Amino acid sequence: MQHLRRLLEVENSELAQLLRFSLYGLEASLKKAQGELSHDPGAKICDEVLQELCHLLQPSTVAALDNTKIITPTSELKLTRLREEFDSDKELSLYLGNSPLQSQTDSDLWNEIQRKLLRIPEDVATYWRQHALNLAQDAGATEDNSNLYQLPFIRDEIIYPGLSGSVNAKGLELSQKELLNYKITHGEESADMHLLACMLILLIKLIDIEPDLHHALKSVFSFDVVSLHSKPEQRNQYIEALSDRFQRTQKAEENAYPLLTLRAWIDIDEAIHSLIFVPPAERYSWWGKLQQESRRILKKVADKANNAGYDVRIRQLSGLYADICAFSKDDLQLDCGGIPGEVLSCLRVYARINQEDSLGRVIFRSLR
Repeated sequence: MQHLRRLLEVENSELAQLLRFSLYGLEASLKKAQGELSHDPGAKICDEVLQELCHLLQPSTVAALDNTKIITPTSELKLTRLREEFDSDKELSLYLGNSPLQSQTDSDLWNEIQRKLLRIPEDVATYWRQHALNLAQDAGATEDNSNLYQLPFIRDEIIYPGLSGSVNAKGLELSQKELLNYKITHGEESADMHLLACMLILLIKLIDIEPDLHHALKSVFSFDVVSLHSKPEQRNQYIEALSDRFQRTQKAEENAYPLLTLRAWIDIDEAIHSLIFVPPAERYSWWGKLQQESRRILKKVADKANNAGYDVRIRQLSGLYADICAFSKDDLQLDCGGIPGEVLSCLRVYARINQEDSLGRVIFRSLR
């Protein structure tokens, strides 16, 4: 445990931040599982593990470099007001559920809030980004667009700023330069395949830093949405499925057979849209728009098949679940987010190919 603590206490360390996010996710998952498995033979030991995690994640400062010195708690959070206002906002709970913020340091709190804003409608997110920055400035922090954690992608984009001054927190950005560190074969691949490859690299990096991500990919686990951080075996299987479906899409593109290509794109699009939050990210959020890049390409592939003489229709399922349930199967329901009785997320599109139905799959809000 001492090495975990030493890494957590390294200032301005991306590795420390990643470790902290992972430990928060593990703590939350164990607490949830403990409530459901109270008679499990490991329940008592789980209590002790949670106590160790709580102690490990407690913000602390070292009174001196000597390891024999006492470790004392840090001062009160400077962003306490931001935390309180965020947790009490009723509109946010409609999109994010009722789980309170988990962070114990100002830096983690800034990142946790900003990442949650990526899941809500952009107009609401825009207001809250400015409001959060105003509250941070009131606490003595300043916006810092040079203090950013870089994610590889085909374009440069500051997703949210970092902070300096009274609070030192990294922001997040998409970076073409960071993408150069990944070997992506160009060859004769299409621009759409290149975008898909870059998107999968980005999604896998986001999985690494976002403890709230789940998956609902039927081929990996068909009965429920599953946390990728509390169940690492599911994380590995989901990423393997992404890679496998990408390779099949790549081969289909090379063979240039329209219907084979279409079915491969439907499969990879399903895998991308099965990376979700609970509740799922809103369609017109940053996350929603990122995933819609895949669906935009899928529509182009369907149009090519129609132009080649095939009878193809695809449909993104939305609206009242009662109106679309005939076009889907093996659907999942949640009791949070959205409007009761409505579709929260279309995981797989409905397709009709040469008079043959290929049913979709959705997550919908239960009526309870």
